[in-house]
Amino acid sequence: MNNKFLSDRIQSLTTSQTLAMAAKARELKSQGKDIISLSLGEPDFNAPEFIKDSAIQAIKENYSKYPPVDGYPELKEAISKKFKRDNNLNYSPSQIVVSTGAKQSLYNVAQVMINPGDEVVIPAPYWVSYAEIVKIAGGIPVEVTTSIDSDFKITPAQLDQAITPKTKMIWFCSPCNPSGSVYSKEEFEALAEILNKYPDVFILSDEIYEHINFTGSHCSIGTIGNLNERTITVNGIAKAFAMTGYRIGYIGAPEFIAKACTKIQGQVTSGANSIAQRATITALEADPSVLNEMVQAFKNRRDLVVGLLRDIPGVKINVPEGAFYVFPDISAFFGKTLNGVHIKDANDFSMYLLDKANVATVTGEAFGNPNCVRMSYATSEDQLKEAFRRIREVLV
Repeated sequence: MNNKFLSDRIQSLTTSQTLAMAAKARELKSQGKDIISLSLGEPDFNAPEFIKDSAIQAIKENYSKYPPVDGYPELKEAISKKFKRDNNLNYSPSQIVVSTGAKQSLYNVAQVMINPGDEVVIPAPYWVSYAEIVKIAGGIPVEVTTSIDSDFKITPAQLDQAITPKTKMIWFCSPCNPSGSVYSKEEFEALAEILNKYPDVFILSDEIYEHINFTGSHCSIGTIGNLNERTITVNGIAKAFAMTGYRIGYIGAPEFIAKACTKIQGQVTSGANSIAQRATITALEADPSVLNEMVQAFKNRRDLVVGLLRDIPGVKINVPEGAFYVFPDISAFFGKTLNGVHIKDANDFSMYLLDKANVATVTGEAFGNPNCVRMSYATSEDQLKEAFRRIREVLV
């Protein structure tokens, strides 16, 4: 069918590069190739047994009817308590909306906050869908470039320079996908001094990797000064509890924004999966210490991968403090020819690793940084050792 029948909206939308590379890796695996995928942001652990038991119990108790659009009251109460316990954030249940994954939460917020022509400041690198979600709403993503030398964090001066009379929002992600960078309380306080100059600019804080944090503390920007009055905090259970397929995300926000998100969700998906919501209550009511073993495993893998990358000449790597990615600068390879393949950019580099090393990564261009590639270490140490042995073999 000719694309002329498709909307301008969909034709201007970029395909998710992480999903595209994952699909390519699956296709090659189906052809018998021994592909090691470092492309998807998905924990290789299983959901804890006590959460699975809770989901099974919910089925037995016939939680099979339509749930409220914004989430079960008991779940919203659990989220409210979790925000207070883990983040020192005060969101009442009326300020909370449960959605089909944190991605829908982001989409809802963009749809209810952004008008055509509004600018949204997005520190780069950023998660691949941020800019596209903003564009769908008619907004204009304003990328603020960082580098490995600044630990991929923006400075107050950069933020000040990026804000214009058209700025509606700024989107933060800490711990960050793809860089693994974690903003400290002091760094957020410095950024807050700038934001205090612009009281009409709203803040979206994506904290989905909150618990996968190796610094010993997590700071929510909504706790700084009076920023909570204009901060939308996005979170979910996908990463910390290895529940990606359960598809539960949520927001805490000023009440007028929460009501607007419920309104749009009521016309799009209605309520999130009822069984998954009941399991999420169990997850959020558990002591976060149940995650310690998984977080320690990720930290061990981080240390392993950083060491292996440092052993490859030409690769520049920092030490990410959270999430489960490394984001090495591989621009030293641009313009070189390896095994008969000319490497022009990060796209070529990523495809080269897939073709020659049978290792799937994602080009940094998809995340707003064309000098890097994203590698997920959400797989076993044995797989990681083999993957980086292959990578070193085809680069050195």
